[in-house]
Amino acid sequence: MPALAIAACGAALAAPAGPETPVREAYAITSRQLAGSGGKPVAAPWQKPHRDRLMSRALAGMFARDELYQDEAGEMGHLGADPFLSGQDGEIKNLKVSVTSPPAGGKAQVTASFRSFKQPVSVRFRMVEEGGAWKIDDIVNRVEGQDYAVRDLLSQPYECGSFMKKPCKR
Repeated sequence: MPALAIAACGAALAAPAGPETPVREAYAITSRQLAGSGGKPVAAPWQKPHRDRLMSRALAGMFARDELYQDEAGEMGHLGADPFLSGQDGEIKNLKVSVTSPPAGGKAQVTASFRSFKQPVSVRFRMVEEGGAWKIDDIVNRVEGQDYAVRDLLSQPYECGSFMKKPCKR
């Protein structure tokens, strides 16, 4: 193979991933979760070890705080549903992930469309370029004609928690 062809192959392999890449990875994880993994649980995309790789520092921190609240309080956090499924449970059939707002100024929008229990579902992802890679910076679900941004839900105050300087009583 000529040196120029080898260099071109190497450049193609090193090409940066597009804004849709973390969303595709998140749905691959969610699909493994839904399928089960022979008794070994699969962490959700918003849990360790996935969230730091797939999400912006700010969004990963919000999910970590919600998880800490759940651990300390023994209560459900601010999310009552799986934001990737836009529901408490579901399935992913005919997944289509597309860039719906092209990258500009380090931001983009990606939409995941699929069928869950025969119903069409569309989840929007606000993407941000961070540390040389695209990261999920917000997830927007539409329920009964209303948009719900995960950032808005996770930014609500908690009743207690070490991060609130108010211990939880269990």
